[in-house]
Amino acid sequence: MPNGTESESRKLLGRLRDTLAEEGAGQERLDRITTIIAESMATDVCSIYLFRDAETLELCATEGLNQEAVHQTRMRIGEGLVGRVARTSTPVNTPDAPSARGFRFMPETGEEIFSSFLGLPIQRLGDTLGVLVVQSKDARSYTEDEVYALEVVAMVLAEMTELGAFQGEGAAMSARHVQQALFRGGTAQEGAAEGHVYLHEPRVVITNPIADDPHVELRRLEDAMATLRGSVDEMLGAMGKNTDKEQVKVIEAYRMFANSRSWVKRMQENVGLGLSAEAAVEKEQSATRARMESVPDAYLRDRLHDLDDLSNRLLRLLTGQGRDTGAEMPDNPILVAKNIGPGELLDYGKKLKGIVLEEGSVGSHAAIVARAWAIPLVINAKRILTEALNGDHILVDGDQGIVHLRPEDAVAAAFRDKIAMQTQAQQRYTSIREKPATTLDGETIALHMNAGLMADLPSLVSSGAEGVGLFRTELQFLTRARVPRRSELASIYGSVMDAAKGKQVVFRTLDIGSDKVLPYMKATEEPNPAMGWRAIRVGLDKKGVMRMQLQALIRAANGRPLSVMFPFVAQFDEFRDARQHLLDELERERKLGHTLPVDVKIGAMLETPSLAFAPKQFFELADFISIGGNDLKQFFFAADRENERVRKRYDTLNVSFLTFLEQIVARCAETNTPVSFCGEDAGRPVEALCFTAIGLRTLSMRPASIGPVKSLLRRTDLAEAKQVIDAARLSGAQSVRAAVMDWLTGRAETS
Repeated sequence: MPNGTESESRKLLGRLRDTLAEEGAGQERLDRITTIIAESMATDVCSIYLFRDAETLELCATEGLNQEAVHQTRMRIGEGLVGRVARTSTPVNTPDAPSARGFRFMPETGEEIFSSFLGLPIQRLGDTLGVLVVQSKDARSYTEDEVYALEVVAMVLAEMTELGAFQGEGAAMSARHVQQALFRGGTAQEGAAEGHVYLHEPRVVITNPIADDPHVELRRLEDAMATLRGSVDEMLGAMGKNTDKEQVKVIEAYRMFANSRSWVKRMQENVGLGLSAEAAVEKEQSATRARMESVPDAYLRDRLHDLDDLSNRLLRLLTGQGRDTGAEMPDNPILVAKNIGPGELLDYGKKLKGIVLEEGSVGSHAAIVARAWAIPLVINAKRILTEALNGDHILVDGDQGIVHLRPEDAVAAAFRDKIAMQTQAQQRYTSIREKPATTLDGETIALHMNAGLMADLPSLVSSGAEGVGLFRTELQFLTRARVPRRSELASIYGSVMDAAKGKQVVFRTLDIGSDKVLPYMKATEEPNPAMGWRAIRVGLDKKGVMRMQLQALIRAANGRPLSVMFPFVAQFDEFRDARQHLLDELERERKLGHTLPVDVKIGAMLETPSLAFAPKQFFELADFISIGGNDLKQFFFAADRENERVRKRYDTLNVSFLTFLEQIVARCAETNTPVSFCGEDAGRPVEALCFTAIGLRTLSMRPASIGPVKSLLRRTDLAEAKQVIDAARLSGAQSVRAAVMDWLTGRAETS
């Protein structure tokens, strides 16, 4: 294809289609394809390398190199020019391969006589499956038309590889989506679960990448584009006058992309080269995703994401494959998704046994719901969507942040043993459910649970919790497309109190911002959202929302005791102002003749180090204080808890952090202000033991953690534990963890 004309490209794809339609094994097809490409491109060599594992490429077919090298020549990602293409997912085009950066001579291939080299990734939507290479003896640079035409061929090869057209012996040519695969991500919710994959958004499968008639494909593309533009116009037309301006801007940007002539032109050119309409869309989508990964600007990345989403809509129109494919939810479903919002996740209900996300964060909406449901959640499991299929056997290890897809029997058996041991432990905890968490030296610790959904409340009984130390009120805002009405909130809060049956429920006011952005609220670009406009800062600036929520809480109490806690307080004035807002609303409700709570307690979450050094008047004014461990720890160590590279670098039982907590406990003791510790660390038995040893007497955690924490506390002498902690501090140790673990192990061996 020296001239790279459209007709030549279509001829090549036509020959490939005929070859794929012929009977024959995968190796035969691959061999014929390399011959066809070499002839059409007028090159001396055409070779196809496929991945045999995540790091290794294997020469699987060639025309022009030594045949003995097939399935023998292998290279790692980044090794040689082929490995460079695989690592960067970008073409390498050079007239003098031996002098090119990264060149590696493979003597068994006989390629030393070839000068020019063109290598392109065989990839589908960012998933690189291999590398397509052409070489010539002449020192030539391949033209843009030739490179573009070969990119089209590489995409078709990716589609056919995905569909299993080249199956054969060996790992590199084994069937896709049947081998076991392991994914390492991050832990967002601990626990272990075995089940079957249920894809939140099943992938579009393209079965006809090569066009029979370009004119027909162009009409199909034009018809689908017209439908797409119509649906976007309908979305914009459905927006009322009161719709947030930012939402309107987003849909207008959507419409701009849908009417982009350059976008449509590129897809039309792909069809002209011989691709079907859907394959033409997917080729352009792959290019968009490649650009998304390389663009540093967040705004531009969002716009490219809009284009990627439009491509998905267009593909579903062309293939008829909607989001709802009709696939039944399998037994023990494990949800697998790129990311997911709280509303969508709640729609699945408690049927899910676990969740795996390609993206996500430990403080995301999905993580909040997963903790409420006590099901394991693994985040940042990169590339799992390219490998997982509906119904695949899957194991989720939330403790280690590991996912086993289609595991071997031995792996599955070991995993089931782990689940069985956890189940047995939970059964043991049931026997002490009604007993107090009283230590061997007579100290009784109050264990409360965290909640955020009505579905959490039955755990008050099953877990043995003494109350709800934290009820997150933001979920009722996050799962709606508009601000909830005061009457709706009052009804929900009242139902929560009803379900608690007289046990204390501490309601945390709206904690939004950072990673929790309301869909109907104008997003603000901040360099560091975790330390930006969030929680109490939003409440004090948006007084109408705070006032409405406080009124709902007062009316929900309906004569019962009410406990309200303000989040992310950084200084005394913020608490004083927020507290006064609540007192003002109580006075207004009294004047309106509404029933007031019989008792009101107003507290604050201590999540910033600054608040620990607030004036004494703050501790005197607060009815209670809850140490928000998750945020406090990240600010204390200056380690973002969303950053996997640093969040596990610092130990909760670090001497500095424990000493800081001890100082907070001492300040609260001076003013007789009740203080508790709330967060993930409160639910870890060893951490809980250390917190209580330094003076904390109330802990709030997820319901499933209450049994393990209570079990250890009932078998421990806190005075002895305090001596161990103090000795470790005096020794100069950075953390007391090792000393405490040695002490616990020694006690277990002698008991």
